[in-house]
Parts: sequence; structure tokens; C-alpha cells
Amino acid sequence: MNLRISRLFPALRQAEGNGCGCTQHGVWKSCIVLLFWAATAVALPAQTFTTLVNFDGTNGVGPYFESLVQGIDGNLYGTTAYGGANGDGTVFKVSETGTLTTLHSFAGYPTDGQTPYGGLVLATNGNFYGTTTAGGTSGFGTVFEITPAGVVTTLHSFDYSDGEFPIGALIQATNGSLYGTTYGGGSGGNGTVFKITLGGALTTLYNFCPQAPCTNGQVPYAGLVQATNGNFYGTTSAGGANDDGTVFKITPAGVLTILHSFDLTDGGDPDAALVQATNGSFYGTTTGGGANGYGTVFKITAGGTLATLHSFDFTDGESPYAGLAQATNGSFYGTTGAGGSGADDFGTVFEITPAGVLTTLHSFDATDGELPYGGLVQATNGTLYGTTAQGGDNSDGTIFSLSVGLGPFVETLPGAAAVGSEVGILGTKLSGATSVTFNGTPAKFSVRSASLIITHVPAGATTGTVQVALPSGTLSSNVAFRVLP
Repeated sequence: MNLRISRLFPALRQAEGNGCGCTQHGVWKSCIVLLFWAATAVALPAQTFTTLVNFDGTNGVGPYFESLVQGIDGNLYGTTAYGGANGDGTVFKVSETGTLTTLHSFAGYPTDGQTPYGGLVLATNGNFYGTTTAGGTSGFGTVFEITPAGVVTTLHSFDYSDGEFPIGALIQATNGSLYGTTYGGGSGGNGTVFKITLGGALTTLYNFCPQAPCTNGQVPYAGLVQATNGNFYGTTSAGGANDDGTVFKITPAGVLTILHSFDLTDGGDPDAALVQATNGSFYGTTTGGGANGYGTVFKITAGGTLATLHSFDFTDGESPYAGLAQATNGSFYGTTGAGGSGADDFGTVFEITPAGVLTTLHSFDATDGELPYGGLVQATNGTLYGTTAQGGDNSDGTIFSLSVGLGPFVETLPGAAAVGSEVGILGTKLSGATSVTFNGTPAKFSVRSASLIITHVPAGATTGTVQVALPSGTLSSNVAFRVLP
């Protein structure tokens, strides 16, 4: 396992010192190591990299294992693990041009959450949902709801028996409920998979490793992805046949199947969520292992056939803690937590094709950020956005944008629904829309704002691309909208 970068979670260490928590290989995984090498940024001519926000403590410190998410107002939303009014982390919104607003400062145990390492998910009601790794009534973390105006409601406080330390982001499934994982706790002390309604009713679907050996996996860092077949897919950072982590499938009823156990030669320690690509396969990353020991990018089918697409060699990056984002050009974009060209060791942004051809787009040099542990998101204006956990003007982390020449598109919320269901269409400059079609079938619609159209799935619609006609041209959805039975 690649242990070159340590990851130090103060909240987890404190909890361990209080006698609670679980360990992997006898020690907590840790984050944040100071990297002191001199560095020079490298950007290819076709790209434009911009640092939008330098965190300064008062407005947050350290956006960690998160990807930003676009709201119905067109702004991007995210979390910082520390900083804010109480030092326990924040929820923020930021405009496409970098205007940041702190929506909430967490207050910690016992009334509020603390240290939100994961990002947010935008639900169909327009609100955001997330987790904190600590805090709540028992100190083991929470699930919370926050409105775009910043009103926070704690939906659930974990109590160890139902999980502790949720790190990965939540997802909203086609049934409307939220699904996620906890790093520890549960009946085996090695993490859980859970379901929670928007009203806060939590059900534990699976407990990892009730007894050793943990061949079914243990300590899942990452969240889940719901595939087009309705099942959920995820990773555990340890356990499996070789104790190097797994890829698993779990049904909505909680039946778990291990699809692959890593063995270091094909990767190890997968800490990021998977993404299901337009070709139906899943793509992901491992922080260690591979041909050089610096981590990998892999592809795996729904049946469990895995192929290593790329092994990092440090010069092109090291230890990708985040997952991948498939952009509208079909390529995947991601980050590595360290490594980079020349003397750089502050992390990279990269592009990789479905066939495995990797291009380093940017190497961080600390002045523009370092330790990009979080993933990227492609906003509907076509630009990629991401965060770094450290670096920038105040060494408290940054928010950045990277334009790679991709044009605007629209995104549906939700991405699948039955005929007659209400669907939001997110985009940019939608005010002049003249028509909306679902795979060619016209739909009635209402333009609510420049970033939001409300429509309903029309009778006769079939699975395919959603298109919005504007005076300037036609925008298509980034993925096919699925019409459910």
C-alpha cells in the first residue's frame, strides 16, 4: 500500500483516543502532510486555469474530499472541514466568477455537526444534503440538510451502533431517499451502508466485517453511485481477499456482492466513489498500488471485470484521492493529491480518455493551491471546478476553475423519472428558451430563472437526450435522461 502521503483526521484521532472508532492495519488513515518542495505550474496552451477563492480561516479552511455541486440558482456549493466562525467547518456557495458566501458555520458537539469532509448532494427539492464526520448528539457525525439560504437541519446523529464518521458524499436515488456510507461503527465496527429519507428516517442496509477476516471489505471512505440497473456500487479502502480494498455491488435491499478485491498490482486503497460512464462501465481510482505504487485509474464492468487504465508514476501525479468526472467530450477529469511535473509535489489535474490515454493539465505549485484531494465538477457553462485542501494565499485551501474549451450544456434533476414527473433543467442563460424535448418528444415547460427550467416528462417520451432550444442554439443534456416504468 502506498503510504507516502499521510492523512490526519483530528476528529477521528480524538475519537480514537476516547476509546471509539475502528482502525485499518492498526492505525487511523491520516491527511494533511506539509510538502515543502519548490514547484513550477505547468498549463497547456488550450487551458485556462484560474484561482477563484483563497480561503482565509474566517470563511473556511480545507475543502477536503468533496466535489462542488451546482445549485438550481447556478452557483456552486461545497464544504470546508475547518474554519468558519467556530473552527468546525462551513458550508459555502460560490459564483462562477469567485464570489464566496459562507452559509453556515458548524458549532460541533452536541448540537451541531463538525468537520464535514465530504461534499453535498443537490436533491430534487432544491435543498442540499451532506454529512459531518464528527459532532451531533453522540459525537460520531451527522446527516444534515441545508437550504440555499443557509438554514441547517440535523436529520440524524450517528451513535456508533448505526455507524460513525461518514466521510463520503451522499447520493439521492431514484426512489427519492439518500444513500451513503460510514467509515466506522456498525455491528462490526468497520463501517456501514445506510439509507435515509429526506425526513431523517435512517436504515442500516449493511454492516462491514462483523468478524475477521474482512473478505467482504471494511472502512468505506467513499460514497455510492446508483447504476442504471438500480443497484448501488462502491468501494472499501481495505479488506477483501488481499486486504487492499474492494469494489462492491449492493442492492436496494442490502444484499452485498464483492466484485473485485485489489492486490496492489492492480491498485490498492480505493478511497473515491465510482462513476458510471455513458458506456455503462464504472471508472474509479486507487490511491496506491499499480505498476509504480503511486495509484491507478481503473475501469470495471457491472459483472466485475477490472482493467487498469493507468498507473501513476509521480511525474504525472500520485495518490488520486478523488473520483473522476466524465465531461461532455467523453473524457474523464480528475485530480491527484500529490506528485506532478519537475520538482512539483503538490498535486495535479488530469484528463484521461476511456481508452486510458492520460494528459496532465495542471501541476499545482502551492501558490495556486496544493493537495487537491477533492474531485472536479463540470458546471453547465462547460467549465471544470475544483478545490485544494491547502495552499493559496493563506495556505488554507482554494477554489479553482479550469476551462478546457468545452461548451455549455443542460443537466436534468433528477436524471431519471416516470412519465408525468416534474423535472428541473439546470443550465446557463436559459431565459430565452423556446422549446424543450425529451429524446425528440416535445414537453411543456416554464422558465423559472436564467438557470432553471421546470418541465414534466411528456407522454410518449423515451430514454435519451433532453434538449433546450435557445435563440443562440440548442443545448443538450450531458447524459441521457432515463424514462422509468
